[in-house]
Amino acid sequence: MTIKRDVDPEMIGESRLRTIPGTDPDLFGTAILEGPDHVEVRSYQTFKITYTTGKLGLDDTGAVRVALRLISDAGALQTTDPAAPNYVTARSSGDGQLMLKYDRNGGQRPWNETLTIYQRGGYLRPGETIEITLGDASQGSPGLLMSTFFEGARVFRVMADVQATGNFIPLPDTRLEFTVGAGPLHRHLAVLPTRRRPGESFCLGLKAEDLWGNPTDQGPTRFTVESSLPVSGLPEVIEFAPESGAMRIEPLSVAEEGLLTLRLTSEDGRVVEAGPMQICQGRVHYWGDLHGQTGETVGTNSIEHYFDFARNKSFLDVTSHQANDFQIKPAFWDKLNRLTAELNEPGVFTVLPGYEWSGNTAVGGDHNVFFREEGAQIYRCSHALVEEHDDLDADAHTLTDLYGKLHAEPVDAVMYAHVGGRYANIHFDHDPKLEAAVEVHSAWGSFEWVLTDGFPMRRRVGVVANSDGHKGRPGASYPGASFFGAYGGLTCFLMEENTREAVFEAIRRRHTYGTSGPRLAIDISADLPEGGTLYHRNPLSEPDCATEEVRSCTMGDIVRSSGASARISVSVDAPVGIESIELRKGSETTTLWRSYRESDLGSRLRLMWSGAEYRGRGRNTRWQGRALVAGGRIAQFAPVNRLNPEQTLEQIGSNGAIFDTITTGNRMGCDMWLEGAAPELSLTTNRGNLTVRPADLGIEPVVMDAGGLARKLFVQRLPNTPLARNASFEAEVDIAATGDTPVWICVNLEDGNQAWTSPIYLHRD
Repeated sequence: MTIKRDVDPEMIGESRLRTIPGTDPDLFGTAILEGPDHVEVRSYQTFKITYTTGKLGLDDTGAVRVALRLISDAGALQTTDPAAPNYVTARSSGDGQLMLKYDRNGGQRPWNETLTIYQRGGYLRPGETIEITLGDASQGSPGLLMSTFFEGARVFRVMADVQATGNFIPLPDTRLEFTVGAGPLHRHLAVLPTRRRPGESFCLGLKAEDLWGNPTDQGPTRFTVESSLPVSGLPEVIEFAPESGAMRIEPLSVAEEGLLTLRLTSEDGRVVEAGPMQICQGRVHYWGDLHGQTGETVGTNSIEHYFDFARNKSFLDVTSHQANDFQIKPAFWDKLNRLTAELNEPGVFTVLPGYEWSGNTAVGGDHNVFFREEGAQIYRCSHALVEEHDDLDADAHTLTDLYGKLHAEPVDAVMYAHVGGRYANIHFDHDPKLEAAVEVHSAWGSFEWVLTDGFPMRRRVGVVANSDGHKGRPGASYPGASFFGAYGGLTCFLMEENTREAVFEAIRRRHTYGTSGPRLAIDISADLPEGGTLYHRNPLSEPDCATEEVRSCTMGDIVRSSGASARISVSVDAPVGIESIELRKGSETTTLWRSYRESDLGSRLRLMWSGAEYRGRGRNTRWQGRALVAGGRIAQFAPVNRLNPEQTLEQIGSNGAIFDTITTGNRMGCDMWLEGAAPELSLTTNRGNLTVRPADLGIEPVVMDAGGLARKLFVQRLPNTPLARNASFEAEVDIAATGDTPVWICVNLEDGNQAWTSPIYLHRD
């Protein structure tokens, strides 16, 4: 596959004008761009666009518009402060005055960001010019702030309303663009799978990242390698200098069972760890991010770049592309299907064709649709941004319509309920044969409620997590400085092999778990002393499905138990410390396992805040405040899960800290190691206040409810040293006489990340 970095304009679904003043391209004028061809992320730059009027000139009250794509965290243009970043000016060679208006969401998707330059008090003759300077540095401004992520083409689209009708015509043959590349090395990452069988082939992924998570070629080095187990094919020294910023080291294998960890030491003494990776018999772990989109719809970068990133930059085993259906042109749907067929590599890299059905929440909300084979009909919620109307009769305007159309065709499909801009309305409709999972985490945040709200309705679905990334970085979707508040999630598929058939079976059997980003090995099983009947499908919708008699079962299984209780076994191997594990029965935590005892507590105080405003698009919660220590000092300070380096979360002086951050269902905070005879911590926030004396705290945290959706602030003591990275425990769970008893776990990691397993659905009726 040739990796095309920029996006073919003919593939972009967008609203196009049907009425234009004429077909002669010389009527509307031309534009040229002056400035650098390539820039570095988060740098300041200056660009100059010169618009020259065409045969019609530019009438009084007419305008020129510069539009940029919605998905960007570049600086917002401004016209009022010449010494501040992102200052914009415009000047004309003709009569009259120019009035500038910037609107972050003033255009049509995907060109939402607009700068409009209105002509006032005069007109421009043919051949006269308007010179627009973006990031004008002539009066002290540092320039225009660039985005935080790689862009194969950052495009300025120039349009002109030459006759003051409000009809902005894109200038013909005008593609004003530059590229945005990665910054200096911030860290190296090494990635291993979490489980392989003895003798089975696997890959070690190695990547250099800048501060914003972009693979960078500015990090070449040599690593010496230490391994906890003998690894066939693993070199003692790795020369790491790829132009792409990442490399795959394969094939590797381990002959004997055990726990593999790797320690890579660079020439300058930096240590990079990989693993843990379990070498054992049984089903294998394959990691995937099945949800993201690119510049052909509302995202950034090309679909070719997207798939290359998934395989060779984030080292995924499984992926899919999920564009908003109302923006998928027929030509792009054909291209997507060609690429998934070309790139699918059974046993190595599974690629599924599919799309995101993007109906409004009132009629079902966002759902991911995956096909096992190419060539399926796309059933859009509408043709909102698709000009071609040949297949209008195939539209599925409601979720119920979509279910019906998928069942009417000989197509093999599965679906996820997704929480994004239009969150899935699980109360509207549900087809257990198709909708097999709910997405509890993505770049939009964490949403346990999309699972737990379904328990009273006896919804038997699996748990997955994906990114819904819009920047072309599946499997490593950093939020940057945009409105996405979380790092993208990953799904672990428990399978015998890495094929489309195995992926579909894992989804349908709910043999999956999701994380907010890290790869950790999780096992949960239920021992049934009196045995039970395991159903290979959901018997509520497929009563004649295959069954087997069992005495134990695992995550996702639906089992009719012959007894009234089950013995639950849990084990976790993680790449960082494990703070706690919540064993849940439905929405209730029945056992809380911690990696430490009260006698282990030290001077480390953890402050965390979490939650969201509500279920919809504007769920981001802003947390502002300060922490003050009386009777002591902060000896050490460390942010926890701060995903945007520009958000304020820092120590001020010896006894204070300030924060101004965002959560969107996920968790964030900081650790403080306090010194002093009897320190007291006072927290003052925009959500409420809290005062604690660490000496009075035991193992239980102090929690302040902050309203909203699971919004809370909590303070707890932790041991001074890093927490254990492995866990195992057992607990007894009673099985309800009627209805389901969903048994699942939530793992809370020391770095603020989380993981959730699909429930075991036990029942007796």
